Amino acid sequence: MAEATPLYLVRLAVRRDLEDIAAGETVLVAASGGADSSALAAALHAECKERSIKVVAVIIDHSLQKNSADIAQEAKKQLSKIGYTNIEIRKIHVELKDGMEASARRARYAALDEIAITHQAAAIFLGHTHDDQAETVLLGLARGSGTRSLSGMAPHVEKYRRPLLSVTRAMTEAACEEAGIKFWRDPHNQSMEYARVRVREVVLPTMEKEIGPGVADALVRSSQLLRDDADALDQWADEVFATLDPRSLDVATLAKLPRAVRTRIIRKAVYLAGAPSGSLSADHSEPVEALVTGWKGQGPVSLPGGVTVTRISGRLSLS
Repeated sequence: MAEATPLYLVRLAVRRDLEDIAAGETVLVAASGGADSSALAAALHAECKERSIKVVAVIIDHSLQKNSADIAQEAKKQLSKIGYTNIEIRKIHVELKDGMEASARRARYAALDEIAITHQAAAIFLGHTHDDQAETVLLGLARGSGTRSLSGMAPHVEKYRRPLLSVTRAMTEAACEEAGIKFWRDPHNQSMEYARVRVREVVLPTMEKEIGPGVADALVRSSQLLRDDADALDQWADEVFATLDPRSLDVATLAKLPRAVRTRIIRKAVYLAGAPSGSLSADHSEPVEALVTGWKGQGPVSLPGGVTVTRISGRLSLS
């Protein structure tokens, strides 16, 4: 039996996510040159080689730093040392619409989706870790997010897979050292300008000190429980939604449902009507909720994407 070294444990996590990938298929791994994605890339290369699965490493150059091209080339060099022969560097333009982090993420995923289509990839592997998950949940709590957001990052979303959500950042760094990989430390990940960095460097360590060890583990466990609840509520909402006219929702039917289910139905209808995915906040949802539970003859509610919700003759009309 192999010794349970950090790299072995990372490989074990990756192995579980390859069980449904057949020999001869292609997968992508998003590699930034950081410890998390480098450890993932090393583990994925070894596991895919044993299974005759082709793995393509994709380095996204966001062009947000003066030396971004050099960083991408160094990441490529380290991947080549691991044994990668299929490495693609994709330079992208980030339109700063709603903050650098969100804008960069949106552009990165768009590029990965495009590359996956080109390679007919069965899956795209991402290096988010246990630490990232704890930070995500804590940020969601601070922002007053709902159940779905508090459930953190899902292990699987369409083609995307996050096998390292049970692996700590310390373990990925140790795995890189074990594999002889020089990893890059993104200065953005040390800048207190970003809320996530403040959570990582200040908030979580303070909580661990004042409350006791295990706070990050507890946050991740809570996210898993909340994901189960959110999945059940989503299923309930989908079943009811299938019986409704999405452009003309029956108010009496909505009023009988728990708010969590009703909100999901309304959001789904609004997105189908043309609102951009993920654009609805609580500030948008509350006035629509009032059309159902606090009806006093109020007028139409305007939502993102030019969608309007109006209560007419006991129905919510979406246009």
